[in-house]
Amino acid sequence: MQARPSTDAAGTERSELLRRGRYRARHAVPDEIPAAQALRGQAFFGPDGPPDIDRFDSLCRHVLIEDTAESALVACFRYLWLGDGAAITDSYSAQYYDLHRLAAFDGPAMELGRFCLRPGSNDPDILRLAWAAITALVDRGGARLLFGCASFAGTNPERYAPAFAHLRGRHLAPEAWRVGEKAPERVGFPQTGADARAAMRLIPPLLRTYLGMGGWVSDHAVVDREMNTLHVFTAVEVAAIPPARARALRAIAG
Repeated sequence: MQARPSTDAAGTERSELLRRGRYRARHAVPDEIPAAQALRGQAFFGPDGPPDIDRFDSLCRHVLIEDTAESALVACFRYLWLGDGAAITDSYSAQYYDLHRLAAFDGPAMELGRFCLRPGSNDPDILRLAWAAITALVDRGGARLLFGCASFAGTNPERYAPAFAHLRGRHLAPEAWRVGEKAPERVGFPQTGADARAAMRLIPPLLRTYLGMGGWVSDHAVVDREMNTLHVFTAVEVAAIPPARARALRAIAG
């Protein structure tokens, strides 16, 4: 799917990825990145939180999801395009995880990060449109691996014990791509207590989508005090996505 250029009132060309109903997804131009950083701050730190800014913002492309009926930003994410696995050490995730095995991955990869919704925006069509936009980007660039860090709110691992045990029991990375430990503060996944029903209630929607596409995870969570999260390395090999799920995503993106 090819991106369609659109033009705002000031005549600035913008790259629109797709539009469905009242929502549209498009690439941000440089002077719009502060709006994404402000939304991230509200989503991660609370209504009065500071903008969320880090050094990877200048390396990534940013995607905005807007409610056209309200002319409002309702979600955003960023992505880093890597030519092959050898470049994975340049990723955000590589700060926290030993990814040396993935350096042997053959083919383009895309790291997704900082996905967030405007607080109070619970319309499932927003998440559907976001994944459709990601699908369009993957197809356009020929990405073979999609990866990132899935975040669990707070830093108390006991709260998520059923989810972590479930991830360990059913969704660990294959041995060839096993993710190593690197962060100074981390939590191993428990070996027992994998209650699937309880786990699904605790697993964030973005991670549930990854798992539904055949995704896999690290065997531990990293404690991020600055972001007040526990995050888990997550990846999906594009070729392994179930055909029915791939067709559904492409139907929205098409």
